[in-house]
Amino acid sequence: MATPDRKTRVLIVDDSAIVRRMLANALRTEPDMEVVGLASDPFVARDLILQQQPDVVTLDIEMPRMDGLTFLRKLMVHHPLPVIIVSSVTQAGSAASIEALGAGAIDVIAKPGGPTSVGQVADRLKYRIRALRSGQPVQFARLQKAQPPGAKPNPASLTRANGLILIGASTGGTQAIETVLTRLPADTPPILIVQHMPAHFTRAFAARLDSVCPMRVVEASSDQPLRRSTAYIAPGDFHLTVQAMGVEMRAVLDAGPPVHYQRPSVDVLFETASRLRGVPIVALLLTGMGSDGREGARAIRAHGGAVIAQDESTATIYGMPAAIAEAGLANTILPLPRIASAIAAWARGEPLPAGAAAPRKSAAAAGAGPAGADLLTRSR
Repeated sequence: MATPDRKTRVLIVDDSAIVRRMLANALRTEPDMEVVGLASDPFVARDLILQQQPDVVTLDIEMPRMDGLTFLRKLMVHHPLPVIIVSSVTQAGSAASIEALGAGAIDVIAKPGGPTSVGQVADRLKYRIRALRSGQPVQFARLQKAQPPGAKPNPASLTRANGLILIGASTGGTQAIETVLTRLPADTPPILIVQHMPAHFTRAFAARLDSVCPMRVVEASSDQPLRRSTAYIAPGDFHLTVQAMGVEMRAVLDAGPPVHYQRPSVDVLFETASRLRGVPIVALLLTGMGSDGREGARAIRAHGGAVIAQDESTATIYGMPAAIAEAGLANTILPLPRIASAIAAWARGEPLPAGAAAPRKSAAAAGAGPAGADLLTRSR
């Protein structure tokens, strides 16, 4: 990744000349960024990656000659580097983008829907590119190795558990959240989830989780009663809050200003949950850029709830969990596959298992392979 005294080198890959030009013009005005190439399809992109050695690639999903998802999978094998998906908000585009996040992309941004949205899209892209300059290495393709292919984890028992389970995540969070939820049983207390993701994509993310997780997974709606055996995903562009209304808890959506440049924000969810009286809470901070969730975790601890952070060795980017670990707000710091059993221990009133942050790994140690002409091997 770029060092503080070197510009971040960006390659833009999109079959639309208009989109390529809009993104390039937005980034070229930034003193810390350099657009090193524009590619109309994956074969042009392959050559530019080998020639220009970009730090970051923006990638469209729907392209000629080879779709972006196929290209991404080949890239993650032969030359992994940070890829930000810039995709249409159609149903097919959203579903493919969620699949791309599972294949190793670090983030997804909605394509500009017109001249009025170009600035907003550009701002989001710049924020994500700058967040990658933090020095925290992106770790590639490890979450798929959390268990052997085809293996089914034994879900932890939560039959007698009450309260709320809260989850906050950003970069790499789609895989991390799936790993946790698939290790929990169907009969869980309500689960509220903030994953930093644009509007329209969160519905596809909820549908993806609902198809593979024991519990029901839905995109949250406002004034929605919270039920057992259900996980609620914060919809993109709305904060997810929780409020007590009579004898039940309800999800309430809020269109207030972004917090930490994010809407939905982890801090907003955690802080509103911390105001509930007599409700046991366990909050998880998973992989992601930035410090969203730190002040919310402080509020959860003051409430008497438990806070679990994902450890560095299993995080795609150790930013959000590191922020609470460094502030001394985590009750325990655990590898991702151990978090579900820790939730079960919390539900039984047992002490959370001890854990510690693991040493940082470089991208090379995480599985980066050599670049080569076989990056896009296939018959043309």
